[in-house]
Amino acid sequence: QVELVESGGGLVQAGGSLILSCAASGRTLGTYAMGWFRQAPGKEREFVAAISATWSERLSHADSVKGRFTISRDNAKNTVYLQMDSLKSEDTAVYYCAAASTVAILRSRRGSISWGQGTQVTVSS
Repeated sequence: QVELVESGGGLVQAGGSLILSCAASGRTLGTYAMGWFRQAPGKEREFVAAISATWSERLSHADSVKGRFTISRDNAKNTVYLQMDSLKSEDTAVYYCAAASTVAILRSRRGSISWGQGTQVTVSS
């Protein structure tokens, strides 16, 4: 199983930007579909974006982040990124990185998924 460590979270003003990183160890990320999820206080974990192992498919599920968040990956660095622009207070959440064999498993959350420990993003209005 791959181990994932997120970084890059913090406090930012509304309208600002952050880049989250997810570094893997134990296994190469090149064979995994990767995704980002978030969980706000009192809410269920929400699927944010995912990218397939071969870049052939990229999804951004949450309507509220379309056009503002971009997922990317650098397999040579074993790292996945989430570029977050035009941040809003409602983006405040703990953001989790996840790895699975397919994007479908990430979206459905049915199957084997490796999770990171999460990184806090707080957007002040």
